[in-house]
Amino acid sequence: MRNSYLFFEPPHPMKRILSVLRPLAILAALAPAAFGAHAQAPQPPEIAARAYILLDVTANQVLAAKNIDAPVEQASLTKLMTAYLVFDALRAEKISLQQNLPVSERAWKMPGSRMFIDPTMQVPVEDLLKGMIVQSGNDAAMALAEGVGATAENFVKLMNEQAKALGMQSTSYKNPEGLTEPGHLSTARDLGLLATRLMKDFPQHMHYYATKQYSYPGTPASNANNRNTLLYRDPTVDGLKTGHTAAAGYCLVATAKREFPGLGQRRLLSIMLGAASESARANESQKLLNWGYTAFEAVKLFDAGQPVATPAVWKGRTSQLKIGHEEAIVMTVPAGSTGRITTRIARPDPLVAPYTKGQSIGTLQVMLGDQTLGEVPLVALEDVQEAGILGRAWDAIRLWIK
Repeated sequence: MRNSYLFFEPPHPMKRILSVLRPLAILAALAPAAFGAHAQAPQPPEIAARAYILLDVTANQVLAAKNIDAPVEQASLTKLMTAYLVFDALRAEKISLQQNLPVSERAWKMPGSRMFIDPTMQVPVEDLLKGMIVQSGNDAAMALAEGVGATAENFVKLMNEQAKALGMQSTSYKNPEGLTEPGHLSTARDLGLLATRLMKDFPQHMHYYATKQYSYPGTPASNANNRNTLLYRDPTVDGLKTGHTAAAGYCLVATAKREFPGLGQRRLLSIMLGAASESARANESQKLLNWGYTAFEAVKLFDAGQPVATPAVWKGRTSQLKIGHEEAIVMTVPAGSTGRITTRIARPDPLVAPYTKGQSIGTLQVMLGDQTLGEVPLVALEDVQEAGILGRAWDAIRLWIK
């Protein structure tokens, strides 16, 4: 009996097939996309920032990057991780949105941007989240950290543990709010991974990042505006977070989703670090997002769970096995290059039952000309039970002859 790997074109009406890499795998490494080195790859515009990265979240691909491994101060982008842990505590039902948290003296006296809460208040978790996200309140971040972690120091320990779990290899947290402190550092690579996971893991809470105005009763209404000015100028932008300190410069994690025929929503994510001013970080982020949408095309070839191929299976109660991917198969490529995309499937041959739904079968390899863009894991989309003794014996004879 043979047990080798077979390469062939999937039997699909479109001869040239696009796809995605393993979900988030490319973001974990954040290596430049394969087409980045291609002679005809789109070149990003000049971006006035120390470091940046542009990600196509829908296709899990890097479209452009500069200095993505340079250590930088995180400023209030730190609050993305603070929010991640609060959302995780909500999911685990350790806290609730309606639960009131006390405001400690430490939280009250936090310098920098604030939501202006004080120790006389008992503030609901949801309001603290809005204060931290919309107003970038350091006092809100501290109150949440103490509410979830018991102490800020323990919460910071949780932050670093979570960063490690997410694969943020160059990030170190020293506080939950982002004020300047030795060793409180991250990179564009790590922040791109964190922002992507935040949106993927907690979609039910992402509406907070699109909120344009918020103020807690009894606090100054003049402090109500979200500092992400892209929310006011681009209706497709719905997050995520600004940051600024003297050392970090002006930073912005911006994300947008736009509708495209045949695809649906396509989401891009821009990480802009070390711009010269508040207006510059918005302008440069807008420039990068617009370029990503026009310089690259995204194509959906298969819906989630749609078969990529239906190869023969031996010794099973059915003669074929549907294989595909759990999520929609999408690929982003330079505009006008979709006709140069090809794919091939690598899988064991022969396929011998039994198989269970979700079991790994092989990979779909995606090519742009002679360059490999990536590989998509393929799994069984259904169970195939083992045939009876006579069926197995008959297929064993056929395989031997084959």
